[in-house]
Amino acid sequence: MATVVESDVIAGVMLVEPVVHGDARGLFVETFRHEWIPHSREMIQMNRADRQAGCIVGLHYHRFQSDYWYVPFGRARIVLHDLRFGSPTGGATLSLDRGAREDGVHDHGGIYIPPGVAHGFASLTDMTITYLVDGYYDPNDELGCRVGRSRRRRRLGTQWRGAHLVGSRRCKSATRRDLA
Repeated sequence: MATVVESDVIAGVMLVEPVVHGDARGLFVETFRHEWIPHSREMIQMNRADRQAGCIVGLHYHRFQSDYWYVPFGRARIVLHDLRFGSPTGGATLSLDRGAREDGVHDHGGIYIPPGVAHGFASLTDMTITYLVDGYYDPNDELGCRVGRSRRRRRLGTQWRGAHLVGSRRCKSATRRDLA
């Protein structure tokens, strides 16, 4: 059974360490079960994105949708920032790496991201990320973040070290919220 713990940095973010079963043929990993995060809505869609090393998918958030992220190939630096009004961890930032480590071991951990928590990632290597969502794509719930000129910008900016910004049209045109 997977180990599931709530982040001690951002309330409601769940970190999942699944059990890895391996033998001479390879391995098997159960990457998600709804019962691991029973307070979440049912995940109804799965998506996959492949990114080249050095790219950034900038911080964005949803008012209504939750995500569950898993990196099956390569390595990503994932950055989360709590934008929720009234949250006990409002304004907190969490950065963690997922996927293939430098020592050759693969970190199979998953991350549950509740609504209102901004999320993005840098591809530290060529990589694949899969993500489950509990709502179908809604352009009105795709909101970006513009990081203002402040200590927060410098703090968030250092989270992306080793990557360069390659923005999509969607990222450039998203409705934005300042992180001041």
